[in-house]
Amino acid sequence: MRERWRAVGVLAVALFAVNVVARLVTRFGFSDDDAAADRVSWLMFLVIGLVLAVVTFRWAADRPVARWSTDVLGAVAVALALTVFVGPLVVGKNPFAGGAGLFFAQIWLYLAAAGAGVLVGYLVLTALGRDFRSRQLKRYAEIRTARPRKIVRR
Repeated sequence: MRERWRAVGVLAVALFAVNVVARLVTRFGFSDDDAAADRVSWLMFLVIGLVLAVVTFRWAADRPVARWSTDVLGAVAVALALTVFVGPLVVGKNPFAGGAGLFFAQIWLYLAAAGAGVLVGYLVLTALGRDFRSRQLKRYAEIRTARPRKIVRR
């Protein structure tokens, strides 16, 4: 159980670290250029989606859906809270400085990137037939065909 929560915590910290790096690059590298700052932001969301796709691909291969999905959901929730409330403070801004529209847009974009990443990772794994459920069904079919049929006498 301890390793399970450690993995969730590491994923949450990694997702938050991606956000902090993007905020620092935007602040120190592109503080005047809004177009470049937007590109860095989109790149951050792409990296978050890719990280979650890879993690989902790895975790869904050997865990049931209920287990890995709650782990990913917990990590995304913690990382989202850190990103929205602590991330702006790292670069010296107020989390609500841009207004409610920007605040909620950031939440929706983060959830969209996270959802797309998880979906891509799971769909690729399922298409390859390497997810937990497909492997269970394959083992069941192999066991059922390996047993000889019972002969019933009448």
